[in-house]
Amino acid sequence: MNYLSILDIVSLFVFVFAISYYSITLLQWYNYDIWRVITKHHKYSWHLIYFVCPVVMFFVCFWFDVRIVFYIYLYLVYIPMLIYWAAKLDKRVVFTKRVCRFFVILLVFMLINELIFFIFQVESLYYLCLLSFVFALVFGKIFEDILMRNFIALVKDKLALMPELKIIAITASFGKTSIKNFVAQIFEGYYNIHTTARSINTLKGIVADINNNLNFGTDMYIIEAGARQEGDISEIATLVNPQVAVIGEIGKAHIEYFKTIEKIVKTKFELLESHNLKKAFVYAKNPIPQDLSEAKKALIEPYPLKLRNINATLEQTSFEMEIDGKWELFETYILGRFNVENIAVAIMLAKYFGIKLSNIQKAVKKLTPIPHRFNLSLSNGKTIIDDGFNGNLNGMLEGIRLCGLFEGRKFIVTPGLIESDDESNIKLAEAINKVFDLAIITGDRNSNLLSSHLHIQKVISRDKSQLENVLKGMITSGSLVYFANDAPSYI
Repeated sequence: MNYLSILDIVSLFVFVFAISYYSITLLQWYNYDIWRVITKHHKYSWHLIYFVCPVVMFFVCFWFDVRIVFYIYLYLVYIPMLIYWAAKLDKRVVFTKRVCRFFVILLVFMLINELIFFIFQVESLYYLCLLSFVFALVFGKIFEDILMRNFIALVKDKLALMPELKIIAITASFGKTSIKNFVAQIFEGYYNIHTTARSINTLKGIVADINNNLNFGTDMYIIEAGARQEGDISEIATLVNPQVAVIGEIGKAHIEYFKTIEKIVKTKFELLESHNLKKAFVYAKNPIPQDLSEAKKALIEPYPLKLRNINATLEQTSFEMEIDGKWELFETYILGRFNVENIAVAIMLAKYFGIKLSNIQKAVKKLTPIPHRFNLSLSNGKTIIDDGFNGNLNGMLEGIRLCGLFEGRKFIVTPGLIESDDESNIKLAEAINKVFDLAIITGDRNSNLLSSHLHIQKVISRDKSQLENVLKGMITSGSLVYFANDAPSYI
């Protein structure tokens, strides 16, 4: 049989690299976990349109030798659709070293595939081009695992050379980034501090941070520990071995991954597996795992201490906390009742490390808000509240309560609660009904559920790129707009 034509060869390369681009984009979103891409991605129609259909078309058209049909589909339908899809994403693939290595491995296997064609001159081997995609995934994973083992070894060596380094590890269903930043701000000036950037909270992210960014002159390292499955936090705890752990409020965030609240609790308490643990501040309402050892329980200090006179408005927050038998006043420009408990544990940590109470009070007053966590601003006569990183029910309910203090028309823009259950989203809808004049629901994930329980005026905006135009046409000066939980478009 004749060797494949130039058009065939070019088209096979284009086809395989196109489905690979789609695949690596989703893999990057889901921390390169193929199982999560298959089972946890909310827009299954994307899998059908951008992967399943083109693969089926490829096999059918080549099997029946109607390649021209496949080429028409590939160049006039699939590639334009894929380009349009990629252009509309608000979280496009980042060409990291790992992504580049994947495409290099793919190219190598594609060239090997062509060499096989050339040697055997057998057209029926065309399907091997898809094996190139599979081999790239498999060999890429093996290569990354080898690199990861080497990087972990470097982390262990580096931490061994820093025996005086104080490490604080923080986990929670929500609020861990806020706690991390509040602790870092209060401790500023007392220690040379390094924190994990933004919301980095995976083993890979922490390993990269230690190897690339943690300087030998650092006195204190503050990290977040997140999880999508049991064992994730255990890997972090036994690698960095923090002396102090904080287990914040545990709730139903990521319930779709863990299935039960008991599994979430067990995973969060893996943080106490640190071999160097001396103290653990644990949110008082969290259940304690039954199999937790007595030795670990003895290290636990519940937080917050007794609180009273909590006053949370759209201007500032104040509260009193009982410390050493006395009620101490704390004032801050951090907004939200939910932040009181986050600040409270930061205060307790500062006390534990010996910072004077008067200095702690001054530091609390100077705390600056975390980006996208109930940040209030004014724009063209409108009050804008950016709460885009708030993805838990209690935090959003408090945000809604604060919005209720505003006199004027109020609008909420939200996709609802992601990675949560229907019951929580129904509670959210009921709270929205009591406060807002208009709800703009973004994305597909919860649009039907929220719509059925919202009794106020509502707009469904599935295309985030059109959201700005929707807002311009509906929101007038003197109004308040609350952006609650800005989920990316792929959710």
